[in-house]
Amino acid sequence: MGRSRRTIPEELLLLALDPATGTTAQPQSLDLGLAGAQLVELALAGRIAPDGDRIAVVMARPTGDPTLDSALELLRRRGSPVRAVHWIGGPRLGLRQTYLTHLERCGMVHAVAGQMCGVLPTTRYQATETAISREIRTRLDNAIRTGVPPDPRTAALAALAHAVGLGKHLYPGNEGRSSRSRLRDLIRHDPMGGLVAHAVMDVQNGAAAQPRRAAGAGPGSGPGARQPAARAATETAGVPVQSRRHGHGSMARVGAR
Repeated sequence: MGRSRRTIPEELLLLALDPATGTTAQPQSLDLGLAGAQLVELALAGRIAPDGDRIAVVMARPTGDPTLDSALELLRRRGSPVRAVHWIGGPRLGLRQTYLTHLERCGMVHAVAGQMCGVLPTTRYQATETAISREIRTRLDNAIRTGVPPDPRTAALAALAHAVGLGKHLYPGNEGRSSRSRLRDLIRHDPMGGLVAHAVMDVQNGAAAQPRRAAGAGPGSGPGARQPAARAATETAGVPVQSRRHGHGSMARVGAR
């Protein structure tokens, strides 16, 4: 898999970065979304495929992306298809920081040191390649406003953005209501993206213990009905820099709701 193309986890993280504050919107649900985005990227690379509400490895050959290949190897070791909701709800400590570090290494974000409460050191991240962030946002905007079915990557990105609650961050206020609604509707354009997005919402709603009756959206799904039942799957936002040695992220929570 060539590294000339940005992965869906990278694009989701760039969408979530607030250019004014250098923090991420919806940090806890974003961690679940990044785990789900890895599944979508692996599916697009032909390494995994949906099997009902489960994920099956169909080709174990590495993609060349170390973070994706680590996820692929974990899936392979399971030996049998795993429910998407169980995979996404599993512990993913450090995943957001891993992707932030990668984006910094690629020159797409810049780390800015700061302090929390004037005492504890923290790190925030500013996008440096703003043209890339604009291109990602333009693809999403076009898919929402034109009504033309998007390509699978954009459809999956839209589904995940909705699932983690980025709608109000990207399209705030009453004027963004129709855009948020259309963002939600894009979930139907990519089967794998839809499966993963629903699994992300199920984890947030505390429904990981019950299998889905169908691949479509169930009642009560959506970021507005979150119940934080999968704390082990998320990193706490606003953890000081020193906590990285314990595997936690470092960004402060954003009040983008």
